[in-house]
Amino acid sequence: MMTLEKFEEATEIVQKVTQETKLLYSEYFSSQTGNKVYLKPENMQKTGAYKIRGAYYKISTLTDEERAKGLITASAGNHAQGVAYAAKQYGVKATIVMPTVTPLMKVNRTKSYGADVVLYGDVYDDACAYALKLAEENGYTFIHPFDDLDVATGQGTIAMEIIKELPTVDYILVPVGGGGLLTGISTLAKMLNPKIKVIGVEPAPAACMKASLEAGHVVTLPSAKTIADGTAVKTPGEKLFPYVQENVDDIITIPDEELIVAFLDLMENHKMVAENSGLLSIAALKHMNVTGKKVVSVISGGNMDVITMSSVVQHGLIARDRVFTVSVLLPDKPGQLVRVASLIAEKQANVISLEHNQFYSINRNDLVELRITMEAFGTDHKNEVVAMLQSEGFSPKLVDRKGRTV
Repeated sequence: MMTLEKFEEATEIVQKVTQETKLLYSEYFSSQTGNKVYLKPENMQKTGAYKIRGAYYKISTLTDEERAKGLITASAGNHAQGVAYAAKQYGVKATIVMPTVTPLMKVNRTKSYGADVVLYGDVYDDACAYALKLAEENGYTFIHPFDDLDVATGQGTIAMEIIKELPTVDYILVPVGGGGLLTGISTLAKMLNPKIKVIGVEPAPAACMKASLEAGHVVTLPSAKTIADGTAVKTPGEKLFPYVQENVDDIITIPDEELIVAFLDLMENHKMVAENSGLLSIAALKHMNVTGKKVVSVISGGNMDVITMSSVVQHGLIARDRVFTVSVLLPDKPGQLVRVASLIAEKQANVISLEHNQFYSINRNDLVELRITMEAFGTDHKNEVVAMLQSEGFSPKLVDRKGRTV
């Protein structure tokens, strides 16, 4: 069972390997939501995520014999790094099975802590089944990334820190994959103050915990395809589920598109990088139907590779109408390009790229197409630029992400 004594023990033990992640008050998110919003930046941990807590505490509870057999686990990345780092501290061997789609940065970071990495399967569930097979064949000690009460107890130490720093907290928002973090935080929070509301936040395409709560028992989703790879889990923890049923007040689901915008919000206003799973609790702030409350968003991790980051930034700017592409038609004669550029400059939009298509019409003496990608301040500014081009006779049409005019 999960007890207050074990949470207290875990809090003392994990301090040996964790960074202090003090709450950060967010003026931006507070003004956006009408609540007092605080961030718990677990993306600032040594391994880039909260998972070091559960991994280290779990390994501390093992016998010398269990550790000597070698450790094995499955993970989409953050638990992998946590186990690898903790195993290194204890001087024991660790094997990590990761899905083949795991970002390269997470794979390399896991290897850098001395662990052997095996890539297998498309999602966490596939990797986990293979890790269990290897554990049985080789006698390794399996460390489950979430469906383990000791692991969940280690994760719950976050609640101890939150409540110690902000005793009057009203809501804690927690990202959910398999449910270890949610179980630990909600169980300890209710032990310390039953009035605290703990809300889990899942990616909509992988909302296995919400589906399970609605069914009254653990269910397995047919798929878990989401950009929030750290929470792409099809089946929540069986051992954890009773605790979630008892202690969690609600589950919010977030579409992938909202995570892209949340990334920009966090990066531009707090100069902080969070991975898509860690952004769930940020995106959820806009879904809360309360005001005047003290809300803590747990940013669970920050292990986002650069390629993914660049894609998220680009799509986020497009979603915010801060980057857009417009197609205009103009006569194929000298001076037209300069005229268009001058009009755009007058509206203080910034041209990023131009694509000149002379083959728009069979008759080159008719019209040619110019596609202009530009930067704007937002939706209102974008609309002003398009309206100006329309008034000047350029017949502007917006171009979507697939290059189609709309």
